[in-house]
Amino acid sequence: MAILDRMFAPDSLFSRRFFFLAKRFVAGETIESAIAAVRQLNAAGITATLDFLGEDVTERDAAIKTRDAYFRMIDAIQAAGVQSNVSVKLTAMGLLAGEDFAVENLNAILDYAQANNADPFVRIDMEGTPVLEATLRVFERAWANRKNVGPVLQAYLKRTPQDVERAIELGARVRICKGAYNEPPELAYKEMPQIRKQYLACAQALLTRGNYPGIATHDPDLIDAIKAFAHNNGISSEKFEFQMLYGVRPALQKQIVDEGFRLRVYVPFGTHWAGYFYRRVAERKENALFALSSIFSK
Repeated sequence: MAILDRMFAPDSLFSRRFFFLAKRFVAGETIESAIAAVRQLNAAGITATLDFLGEDVTERDAAIKTRDAYFRMIDAIQAAGVQSNVSVKLTAMGLLAGEDFAVENLNAILDYAQANNADPFVRIDMEGTPVLEATLRVFERAWANRKNVGPVLQAYLKRTPQDVERAIELGARVRICKGAYNEPPELAYKEMPQIRKQYLACAQALLTRGNYPGIATHDPDLIDAIKAFAHNNGISSEKFEFQMLYGVRPALQKQIVDEGFRLRVYVPFGTHWAGYFYRRVAERKENALFALSSIFSK
């Protein structure tokens, strides 16, 4: 892992030469390239959430620069007239430098989005379990006075049903996903049948009692199960949205939209793409094949 970290460092020769592989999953390194990707998605009937890649910031100056980058992102979304909100990682907002500091930066983005974006919602991405409790505390502190914010919850974590119930109690918008971090077995289910079972239970709770949940999965069986559950329980397609990742299963994305369901695609961009790209490739062999196929595709 240390070798991979050095190879994929943003300034390494390896990283610069192989960024073209990551372009399958990352919408370039600039705000302009990200907006262009969102515009294409919108033309296909898909909304977006923009994420400026980067995490584990320990210096306050770096966190402030990231916060200011979100101001520019919101301005760019508004100026382009595209349908997108934004997603943030709290460790990029200075969470590791202090919770109060992260709350301050998050609130600044929430206020800026509320004042300057047609879609003012801000999603808080979930990171690994070492910062899970702090992430949820920061979310609730922001939620107390600002309602344009909601967390991501990961279905493979054994604690997630309780976190789902808390979010339902608050009335917060949740994005439910399977989870992408390598967590220990005492904290997370490791077998896919268990993960799918808990994912579906959490999603059903959010669909019946939650507030416009984001159903984030690329699993066709889960997607079909959600469609059937919504139909059988009279849940309108306007009450939730499917969510997927940029560059993953584009044919399935099109199918979801063609069937009349809402879809939002997570669009990451920026120079700190290596960690995100590595997680996507590590998740599924198909993703690695997708990336390699981009070498030969026009």
